[in-house]
Amino acid sequence: MDKFGASCQSRAMSKARPGPRNLITDVAGLAVGQAADETARTGVTVLLPDAPAVCAVDVRGGGPGTRETDALAPETLVSTVDAVVLSGGSMYGLGAGDGVAAWLGARGRGFRVSPLPEVPPSPIVPAAILFDLGNGGDKQWGLEPPYRRLGIEAVEAAGLDIALGTTGAGYGAKAGLLKGGTGSASIVTPDGYTVGALACVNSFGSVVGGDGLTFWAAPFEIDGEFGGRSPAGLSIAPDDWGLAKANPAARENTTIACVATDAVLTPVQARRVAIMAQAGLAHAIRPVHAPFDGDVVFCLSTGRVDLGETPDRMVARLGALAADCLARAVARGVYAATAWTGFDAPTWRSLSGG
Repeated sequence: MDKFGASCQSRAMSKARPGPRNLITDVAGLAVGQAADETARTGVTVLLPDAPAVCAVDVRGGGPGTRETDALAPETLVSTVDAVVLSGGSMYGLGAGDGVAAWLGARGRGFRVSPLPEVPPSPIVPAAILFDLGNGGDKQWGLEPPYRRLGIEAVEAAGLDIALGTTGAGYGAKAGLLKGGTGSASIVTPDGYTVGALACVNSFGSVVGGDGLTFWAAPFEIDGEFGGRSPAGLSIAPDDWGLAKANPAARENTTIACVATDAVLTPVQARRVAIMAQAGLAHAIRPVHAPFDGDVVFCLSTGRVDLGETPDRMVARLGALAADCLARAVARGVYAATAWTGFDAPTWRSLSGG
């Protein structure tokens, strides 16, 4: 094939489109459930594969809060997970993983350490949290933080349709000075691979450019999915952070996310996709991966489609698609966000008049 033919083939391969829902649940074998507590202004999002799924993680923020991420290293005993939990509540939110693990264990799901029937399975449930403790909600929960309950409610609600915006782990989030939220997006390639992303956006950095309205992710937008504003006017001066949060304190900011694909990946390959997907946060948030952020990206593989004869090339392609999906998911979460009940938080829609 000559160079012209190769170029035409490359362009044909680039004609990927969002899946039917434009959500991470377009990835076969994956469901998502969400729950929120309006009084506490917080919530939980659970990614639930139909069967144990290969998982990897990449942590870039300076103030992360995680559970069981060490177990995802490729040299460890267990190569798959039973669920991934994203939660508000800072360190309290890690308790959501307890609820999800209990729910899974009660249904016989988890890693079997022993064949003896009296030994229960050990569900593998990595988790990451964001800080929403200072958003004005009632956090006087004493000895009973709501996260275990919210984790159970979220996993019980798991399905293919996902509400975006002020929901799930993004319920209490703020993206810079704007109301943050939960966003998702997907892409399906002509040759049959699906990639999706879900982000809970509570960033220190701004998700919009100097005009305060155009998303940094605008060049990646498909079919006006987050407002359809042209990226032509995107600009900002050096050392100008726009609508970023002012005077942040450690652990008050984070974007936690998961990308997923139906491609068959090893733990090492999934880790590379997670690393590449972090570029999506850099495309969508400025600044990102700061000392105050706890940015974490998981990668799930539901293992339905073989990588083919050039697996390294395919991993690179999936990582690039995951980054683009994650940038879109960030923008979609903020675009869909609404103010909390009884509190007029600035939202993208209120500033745009939309």
